Amino acid sequence: MKIRTISSAVESDKIGKVFKNNGSTRKNEGGLKRYLVAALLLVLTLLIACLVQVHAGSATVITRFGSPVRVILNPGLAWRLPAPFETPMEVDLRSRSTSSGLQDVGTRDGLRIIVQAWAIWKVSPDASHVLRFIRAVQNQPDEAARQIRTFIGSSLETTTSNYALSEIVNTDGKQIKIPQLEQQIKAQLKEQLLNSYGVELIDVGIERLTLPAVTLNATVDRMRAERETIATERTAEGKRMAAEIHSKADRDARVLEADASVKAATITAQAQRDSATIYAKAYSLDPQLYNLLRSLDTLNDVVNKSTRIVLSTNAAPFRALVQQPNDGERPAP
Repeated sequence: MKIRTISSAVESDKIGKVFKNNGSTRKNEGGLKRYLVAALLLVLTLLIACLVQVHAGSATVITRFGSPVRVILNPGLAWRLPAPFETPMEVDLRSRSTSSGLQDVGTRDGLRIIVQAWAIWKVSPDASHVLRFIRAVQNQPDEAARQIRTFIGSSLETTTSNYALSEIVNTDGKQIKIPQLEQQIKAQLKEQLLNSYGVELIDVGIERLTLPAVTLNATVDRMRAERETIATERTAEGKRMAAEIHSKADRDARVLEADASVKAATITAQAQRDSATIYAKAYSLDPQLYNLLRSLDTLNDVVNKSTRIVLSTNAAPFRALVQQPNDGERPAP
């Protein structure tokens, strides 16, 4: 093994410089790595800053220095320039509800009623409508709801005036036209809200209906008059039906009576014919018995319980009661 010794100061200086250069190289390599890591982190930060997430049920509006430039509707990730160049703004597209509050409106017949309506609405999922919503109410749903309530109140005033009170409050469900009133309000406001605020009106309905004292009294009087009219009509109808029934019964009775009279006359005539035949046979067999029976029939027809007649016993037909059987005809000796 050979051991080299440092023979001079020059060689010592050379060896020191070599070790110094190696240390500097290691320091440079460590600093480069730190710079690379920092640059990578910076790039990742920029990438993350350029990403925007769009949630389901919402839209994201990208604004550039405060001005909307585009609308992202599809859920997921999208690109944008980092702040402050571009900033995301989330717009809720879910359905919301609001109420108009109590509104004092008039009917076609000049009566006042108090109506409260509800509405279901949402921001229309269309880029132009979303931008219109942003510009109109600065993405403030409460402000949009306030505007919608104002529109509903005005529509209630103009629409209710086309209907009479009996078409809104009535005991007969067939005469109530509240569904038509609701549809008319919806049709009147749908396009107006969409074009003005980018709001889609899903449905409108009457939530509450109250009658003031004057209107309530008028309603009760009208309902009482309607009930009385219906009662009068039904009473008249009942009398008419009763008259028809009585008339039919009388007609049927007359027909039955006529039929019975005809049958009775027929039976009587037949009985008289049979009686005459019997009497003829009796007369041919025993004339005295025949005269007696005829006399008794005559008495039966003439005399009743309340009849009082004074006649001679020799007068016909009483002779048959006192006459001896052989007084009428005595056989020749």
